[in-house]
Amino acid sequence: MQIVLLGAPGAGKGTQAASLGREIGLAHIASGDLFRQAEASGSELGKLARPYMEKGLLVPDEITINLILKQLAAPDCAAGCILDGFPRNLEQARALDSALAEQGKAIDKVLYIKVSTGELLRRLSGRRICRSCQAPYHVDDLPPKIEEKCDRCGGELYQRADDEEETVRNRLEVYLAQTQPLIDYYAAAGKLVEVDGEKGVEQATEELLAALRTGA
Repeated sequence: MQIVLLGAPGAGKGTQAASLGREIGLAHIASGDLFRQAEASGSELGKLARPYMEKGLLVPDEITINLILKQLAAPDCAAGCILDGFPRNLEQARALDSALAEQGKAIDKVLYIKVSTGELLRRLSGRRICRSCQAPYHVDDLPPKIEEKCDRCGGELYQRADDEEETVRNRLEVYLAQTQPLIDYYAAAGKLVEVDGEKGVEQATEELLAALRTGA
């Protein structure tokens, strides 16, 4: 089964993809994580992607598609996968369809987590990460016991450059301009299922699983 998870930055795609992957036994491919890993490793793809990520811009299609397709060929994706953060525009979607078709496969379902812009801004600009262990926090929803200190290791908490408010607004504008058309693309193909991402994590997970299990 090949699944695409759509939603703006901060909609909860990563959380939901991880939960769905555990429930139905599919690999979780997060494009953002792949790029951060590539950047940290000093790979050529990471170096090419870095300036775009720092400005909250989409990484060019050629770089993104090459990275994702390489990951899709990995052994842990043999039974299928959940794509989180890819495709982000029509060119990427068509490239993905073509690559899967060459393998006799196709996207089975596209799950769209819908969240308002105001809520997305609150979620993203409030995120904090531990520099030492990478534990996640949120100034409102999951604050540390001691301000700016990690509960687990005592490390310093920081705000990622792409979570600063100005960059967040830019990320959302880019999303609306380039990713929104995917909703129409997959809806026309009869593969889109929309879920309210503001109802709560558990309820959203239940609705997403129900859509996959019933074929709704």
